[in-house]
Amino acid sequence: MDKPIEGAVLFADVSGSTKLYDTVGDKLAFAAVQSCVNAFIQVTEANGGRVIKTIGDEVMAIFPNGNVAAAAAIEMQHAVERLEPTGGQRLGARIGFHFGPAIERDGDVFGDMVNLAARLSDVAIRGQVITSRSTVDGLNPVLRGSCRPLHAIDLKGKGEVDICEVLWQESEQTVTVLASAAQSAAARATKLVLRYGDREIVLDAARPSLAFGRDKAQELVVDDSNASRAHGKIELRAGKFFVADHSVNGTYITVEGNAEFVLRREDFALLGRGWIAFGQSREKATAVLAYQVL
Repeated sequence: MDKPIEGAVLFADVSGSTKLYDTVGDKLAFAAVQSCVNAFIQVTEANGGRVIKTIGDEVMAIFPNGNVAAAAAIEMQHAVERLEPTGGQRLGARIGFHFGPAIERDGDVFGDMVNLAARLSDVAIRGQVITSRSTVDGLNPVLRGSCRPLHAIDLKGKGEVDICEVLWQESEQTVTVLASAAQSAAARATKLVLRYGDREIVLDAARPSLAFGRDKAQELVVDDSNASRAHGKIELRAGKFFVADHSVNGTYITVEGNAEFVLRREDFALLGRGWIAFGQSREKATAVLAYQVL
């Protein structure tokens, strides 16, 4: 049965495999390619995505929104970069993703957005992450700042589509704090310190989550009329602390040194230190939660 959905479809393809098969032989090359594919799969699952299928040395996955897909794409590039060379050769990754409506059927996903995501992967060269301008427009400011416009591509039957590159390499000066944080994904967060008024709460492996909202049944009761009764949740997943918004008015996030942005029914992996406001900007909020990832 067809089910309308919305999400970010991502294609990650191993680059350099043909040459590797020619030079080191099938056994070693297959193992190296599989290491890349496994890295794609592990990063997908660690970031709340779902692997739809693997097609040779390519992985097709879906994420709940563009923010998560972009962060996962950056992490995939770094994961492949960290792999040991085989026969003196390194493999790379070509990644494309696009956010939009699609149709889900028997676990697979279909539609124009899937075709566009696949085309973006084809356009990408080794080491690139390519997405659509419309997807970039929906990213939070931290991620949007790591994107640069490229050119337009012609999509059969749909006309021209503006595309952008998500920068992730350390040498590219326009990469923001989020890309830098994704580079060190191996160094997983172990503790999150939260401060709300005079109260300090520590989340770690022993206490991995905290539900917050205006309702007195919440673990953290938020004293702000703009907050929803069950506003959201912070939880430890795969070595990262994610804040998830379940509210009506949104959750406002400020990562220190960056502009404030709002989450609306989506997740965000907390970085460094910053502040969380409920239902309105931190400047106007009566209740603010400070955080620091350790």
